Amino acid sequence: MASLGKLLVFLGAAIFIIGAALILFGKTNIPLGRLPGDIIYRGKHTTFYFPLATSIVLSIVLWLLLYVIGRFRQ
Repeated sequence: MASLGKLLVFLGAAIFIIGAALILFGKTNIPLGRLPGDIIYRGKHTTFYFPLATSIVLSIVLWLLLYVIGRFRQ
């Protein structure tokens, strides 16, 4: 039961950090979510949004971050 508690605390802290980062990114002029290549379809009564370019950029940044962390752990 203690390991489950530690996991929940870690997940809560991770969600808090991600939320704080999103708030800070929202206040800057970083165009995440509005990059060329993001797909937006606005219909008469519906809107479809798929952040393709933003997903690719975030994937590359996270891969680089995890790669660097992995290299330092060895």
